[in-house]
Amino acid sequence: MAAGSSECGLDVALAVVGGKWKPLVLYHLQNGPRRFGDLKRLVEGISEKVLIQQLRDLEGAGVLVRRDYREVPPRVDYTITPFGLTLVAALMPLCDWGTRHRAAVESRLAAASAPAA
Repeated sequence: MAAGSSECGLDVALAVVGGKWKPLVLYHLQNGPRRFGDLKRLVEGISEKVLIQQLRDLEGAGVLVRRDYREVPPRVDYTITPFGLTLVAALMPLCDWGTRHRAAVESRLAAASAPAA
């Protein structure tokens, strides 16, 4: 990403949270630590491989931390950082918008993808 390539900063935010799964992972981490299996169940439809990659990306961006308890059996959890909470605060208006307009968006998307008569 080129420094200063956008005046509004959307390029920076989307570089961190872009994609289908990262916002959902962050949403489910906002209220406390979660284990991998919990996240896999909560983020419906995500594969194990993709979840691992998304968690690594978010950890690399500094918005979550991975804690390995070094126990047998293995126990690892993920916690959102204070920096990550600032990103969640920015995402919550999108969450609210989606909740408010879900039916209209789903209807329009279904109509747009329907075969022409």
